Amino acid sequence: MESDQKKTSVSTDQPLGKTDLSRFDNSWYDHGPRWRLVLWFIVNSFFVNTYLPIPTSLRVAVLRLFGAKIGHHVMIKPAVNIKYPWLLQVGNYVWIGEKVWIDNLSEVVIGDNACLSQGAMLLTGNHNYRLSTFDLTTRPITLADGVWIGAKAVVCAGVRCESHAVLSVNSVATHSLNAYGIYQGNPAVYVRQRIISA
Repeated sequence: MESDQKKTSVSTDQPLGKTDLSRFDNSWYDHGPRWRLVLWFIVNSFFVNTYLPIPTSLRVAVLRLFGAKIGHHVMIKPAVNIKYPWLLQVGNYVWIGEKVWIDNLSEVVIGDNACLSQGAMLLTGNHNYRLSTFDLTTRPITLADGVWIGAKAVVCAGVRCESHAVLSVNSVATHSLNAYGIYQGNPAVYVRQRIISA
């Protein structure tokens, strides 16, 4: 018990520093021209991030118009939020469930036959908590063919989910997932192999 407390206690032997958000500066990050951001915000609200009965084909067409590369037979459910479609690549026969949040400050690539269940989150951005300036960091996310991201599960920046990996409901992937592995928890750990029958 005592050793557990030592592991989780914060050392006060040295100054720990403080965050100073007044010095935050993400001017290095290029999200494209302002007019495109504003236009996308408006169009997204009406056609993609909405519960209006918009056909998937129209959602896909709008995303392609804004630079997304999307394959065929892709299903996009209502209230999906995509930060920047011009940084999104989606394969064929992909399902993107209700309230999925693709926060793609960096590129997100989704392979064929992948499934993102309701409320799943792909987060390509983070902050460097070791710096007082709380600097923005971004890294891409890749979901290979056949990957399943469970409902309300979170995939963090820089993670690659290999072929047919599964991230269970409410789990958080902070490291890459091996092919055909089923992962669970926060942080997600390997629990067993995925075996698919014909």
